[in-house]
Amino acid sequence: MPGPWEWAIIVLIIVLLFGAKKLPELARSMGRSMRIFKSEVHEMKEENNTPEQQAQIAASKKNDEDFWNSPEMQPRTSKPVDGNQN
Repeated sequence: MPGPWEWAIIVLIIVLLFGAKKLPELARSMGRSMRIFKSEVHEMKEENNTPEQQAQIAASKKNDEDFWNSPEMQPRTSKPVDGNQN
């Protein structure tokens, strides 16, 4: 099991490889991928549901897609620091 120094070195290498600006975007995309994977596994388990239950699952999936595709959940673009907006 790595100790604190080993973890610090691993984190430093990751920051150097991906850059500090890319890490939040990378984490966000990994989170989305995990949610999609989890929902697909859940959907496979629920395949034997009645048509009414399948309709409810489809509606909730649509709501999830709408939520994650909303403008608030998209990566932010950097704005000029000096306050000038061209």
